[in-house]
Amino acid sequence: MTKSMTALLRIIAALLTASAVTASCSGSREDVRVSFCKRLVTTQLESPSSVRWTSVETQPRGHSGLSVVLGFESGDPSRTRQASCRYRYNAVDDTALTLSDPLSVYSTSPETMTIDGETLSRPALAEAVKQAMITQGTAIIDRAQRGIEDAAAMARDRLRSGEGN
Repeated sequence: MTKSMTALLRIIAALLTASAVTASCSGSREDVRVSFCKRLVTTQLESPSSVRWTSVETQPRGHSGLSVVLGFESGDPSRTRQASCRYRYNAVDDTALTLSDPLSVYSTSPETMTIDGETLSRPALAEAVKQAMITQGTAIIDRAQRGIEDAAAMARDRLRSGEGN
C-alpha cells in the first residue's frame, strides 16, 4: 500500500472516530429526565430562548413515580414560573446501575406534565414530546456535522502541510 493511500485511510479513520465521539458526547452531567423536562417546557413557550432556569428539584417516590419540578423565568423576570414532569417507575428489580443512579429506575418520557399548575392534555404532551425529540435529534446531527467538518478541516491542513505522508 502506498504512503498516500495509508495517509488517506488514517484521515478517514480519524474523521469517523471524531464524528462518532462528537455525536455521542452530550457534555452534560444533568439527568436525562431533568434535561428532557426542560426541553418539553421550551416547546410550550413563545420564546424558548429567553428561558432562565431558577431551580431544579427531583422528588423520587419509589414505585409511586418521580416528579421533576423546574422553576423558571420566561420573558418577565418578576414572574417565577413552575413546571413539573411526572415519570413512571420502570424497573423490574434493583441492579448495580439502579443503586448507583437512583433516577434510572424511572422511565425517560413523562406520563404527565404541568406548567403553572395547568396539566397538559395527553395529545398536547405527545406533541411536546415529539417536538422535543425533533429538537434533540437536530442538535445531535448539528454537533456531528460540526465534528466532521472540523476533522475534515484538520485533515486538509495536515495534507497541505505535508504531514499526511
